Amino acid sequence: MPLTRLVPDAFGVLTICLVALLILLGLLCIAYSYFQSHVRKQGFIQLGYFTGPWIIRIIFICFAIWWAVGEIFRLSLFRRHRRLLSGLDPTWQENVCKWYIVSNLGFAEPCLFLALMFLLRAPLKMDSGAMSGKWNRNTAGYIILYCLPILALQLAVVLSESRLNDGSGSYVKLPHDFTRTYSRVTIDHDQVALCTYPLLSTILLGVFAAVLTAYLFWLGRQILTLVINKRLQKRVYTLIFSVSSFLPLRIVMLCLSVLTRADRILFEALSFLAFLSLFCFCVVSICLLVYFPVSDSMALRGRRDMDEDDRAVTEERSGGGLKDRVWGTLVQ
Repeated sequence: MPLTRLVPDAFGVLTICLVALLILLGLLCIAYSYFQSHVRKQGFIQLGYFTGPWIIRIIFICFAIWWAVGEIFRLSLFRRHRRLLSGLDPTWQENVCKWYIVSNLGFAEPCLFLALMFLLRAPLKMDSGAMSGKWNRNTAGYIILYCLPILALQLAVVLSESRLNDGSGSYVKLPHDFTRTYSRVTIDHDQVALCTYPLLSTILLGVFAAVLTAYLFWLGRQILTLVINKRLQKRVYTLIFSVSSFLPLRIVMLCLSVLTRADRILFEALSFLAFLSLFCFCVVSICLLVYFPVSDSMALRGRRDMDEDDRAVTEERSGGGLKDRVWGTLVQ
């Protein structure tokens, strides 16, 4: 069914609103994670099992924001009816779509998955200094390093798109759906380029996500031995369920999008569902790995302060004579 003006506008506005909410949540959690230092200063080592290094948590949020902003550029909302990107030359619109594939599918999403794995792996390395600044810096470097292979493959797919489609050179000719990053259509007598998802890029991302999901299940079994109560155990199960459900759903939606044209309602619906899947994954992960742990640490800090106040009052009432003798000794 061809698109009407209302459908892409509705999906586009809803996507922008969700992106704004994710950015707001991320910035709030970045500010809130400042209080993570209280966990280490007060010696609550047990609580640190699920919080992970604070620098990596902030990096995880930054990757989520990067991905969310990139999703705005692929929207057909800005390419229709003489809007923001519709005034660009079609070649520039195509380049925006190529940049989107490399930026999101090649960098932001793989880095999101890697940062999540390192956050879950951190409690297993607490005895070897996982909370130190050096470990945080090294881990940030490992995230970028491990992302380079998938980034290089996605970049190769995008740069070699025309060569693959023409069947020239030493490349094997592939169906157009495997490498197509955009689709040219005519809207209001103007030619625009709508972003699509290359099937080859989606397969590469799916394999990468499948490997990390399998690793997550292995990590989850070890992490569950470190939990200190049932509430934290539920959080681990929730995170595992989130990864094992939302990520495959996104990959399936992206794969199905190649079965329809970019100017159809079905394509817009599949693209939005794919976005919504990873959006839910990001929100759940940020809440479980950043907001709730820091909130728990502050609550525990407040409880300890109350206990110290109660203990001081009790000692003051029962040991007034001792206090006077100590004071007298200090004065002398």
